[in-house]
Parts: sequence; C-alpha cells; structure tokens
Amino acid sequence: MKAIAYLQFDGKAEKALNFYEKALQATSVKKVRFGAFGQDPNAPLTKEEQNMIMESRIEFSENILMLSDVLPSIQAVTGEVKQGNNVLISIIDADPEMNKQSFEKLSEGGTVIMPLSSTPWSASFGMLVDKFGVTWKFNSEASKFLDGFVN
Repeated sequence: MKAIAYLQFDGKAEKALNFYEKALQATSVKKVRFGAFGQDPNAPLTKEEQNMIMESRIEFSENILMLSDVLPSIQAVTGEVKQGNNVLISIIDADPEMNKQSFEKLSEGGTVIMPLSSTPWSASFGMLVDKFGVTWKFNSEASKFLDGFVN
C-alpha cells in the first residue's frame, strides 16, 4: 500500500501533466484517456471528454504524483473541481481487503462518494471524504492499470 498526492482537474490535466513532467524532471510518464474505454450508450462522452485524462502517473526522484480530469457528469456528484479541492490522497496498489478495512475506518463520520467496489479498471475502487474534509481515493490496481496502456 502506498499513499500519494493525487491532483484533479477540470479539463486541464494534460497541460498540468506536461508542466509537472518538465518541472519535476520526470523519469516516467503514463496516461490513459477516457476514450480508451468503450462508451456507455446511456451516457456517451463528447469527443472533448473522451480526450480528457482518466488517469496519469509521473515518476520523479523516487516519487509518484498522479493526475486526472474529472468529467462534468462526475462533478455533478462530487462537486465542482477548483483550486482548493483538487488535491486528494490516493491509496494505491493495496490488497482489496486492506482497502476495505481502511475505507471503512476512514468513512466513519464522513461521506462516501463512491462505495468501494470492483470496476473495469480495479478490483477495489472507491472514494470518500473523511470527517475532517479530506478526500481519499482507493485504487488497488492503479499501477497495473496504467502499465497496461501505451502513452
């Protein structure tokens, strides 16, 4: 299990990714766009949304920073992404049972945004805001997922 900083953007993740890649002298950059997945016919994405960054990872000086865009449909549930709420803590590459235990404890007195569940990109994915207002994102297969895609 690793805890890392995770930055969220409203359509500007690509620009931020390029900026941080240069500024931090990244040794590795991986990214996946929303369009890499088949579209839900009940909620199709626009061309612009398909081109947004679903998940990305920058490695630099033995550190990891992850970034993504948040689709407007998701912002309708989580709230608008803006400066001040665009940084969260992401728990990555943990065993699903460890995710479950941490998720349950952190959600006490907080708000579950997305219950911990299996998704097409992770065996254990979920999001919550703890009782102190800190947003947490769990993805048991973050590294494996990004490694499966070509930039």
